[in-house]
Amino acid sequence: MAARTILITGANTGIGAACARALAGPDVHLVLACRSEDKTAPVLAELRARGAKACFLSLDLADLTSARACARAFVEEHPRLDLLINNAGLAGSRGKTKDGFELAFGTNHLGHHELTLSLLPALEAARGRVVNVSSGNHYFPKRFELDGVREATRSTTGLAEYSFSKLCNVLFTAELRRRHPSVEATSVHPGRIASDIWRRVPWPFRAWLPTLLAMKTVDEGARPLLVASETPAQELPLYFHGLRPRGANPLALREDHAKALWDFSEAACLEALGPRVADKARTNGASTHGTARGALLS
Repeated sequence: MAARTILITGANTGIGAACARALAGPDVHLVLACRSEDKTAPVLAELRARGAKACFLSLDLADLTSARACARAFVEEHPRLDLLINNAGLAGSRGKTKDGFELAFGTNHLGHHELTLSLLPALEAARGRVVNVSSGNHYFPKRFELDGVREATRSTTGLAEYSFSKLCNVLFTAELRRRHPSVEATSVHPGRIASDIWRRVPWPFRAWLPTLLAMKTVDEGARPLLVASETPAQELPLYFHGLRPRGANPLALREDHAKALWDFSEAACLEALGPRVADKARTNGASTHGTARGALLS
């Protein structure tokens, strides 16, 4: 039996690393897509000690060029992708991405949008699954508006922008399910986790967070990701709240919002990077099935 290939973003620490450890085994090839190879090395060593194949890919989700390059590097070695866990993210940060988008929106949503769409041929070849790590904060937004996503973070803590980016994760999941039904997709709230995602929350807010939010351990936070990864396809919901399915924010159920976000994101990626090779193949009438390497790299 061929090894199961799994790519996890932000798996050098926190719930991403805990999830990788839980998934590691002799028949698994884990690809950890992270910013720092040095910080990822100890996790890779642990995964290999558990019998898994494990490797590093460079990925900075605040840079769309990096997201596309990561996908291309993956497909050079792996024509199939069984499971993509879009885990990496940030909270409480302020500023803009390299491509000029609000930092939380650009990193938590747009970077993963580009990575996932660039990996679609490999996912389709395996009839794989995408797990998008969202948050219970996705319930907080009362309006869906894209007007401010090209401006720097406005709020002092960055949490309003973080919440909107997490709403976008669920909307992206919904539209991915509609447009690409051969790929399974779900989103998940792992719980309030004491992890590095909060590292840029301004002091003294950061010191209060673990107590105020009754945060869980990273191992506890990894469990919902594992449930989302292993739930049978016929039972897969749009959104898990912890270990159980739950109805998402009504805004996330609006097909017009999901389409608007998808179209905006595709236009933003096209403007920054030009068309994907796989998209050119579709335009020319080529099949998207078969070898993903040819679709992305020819």
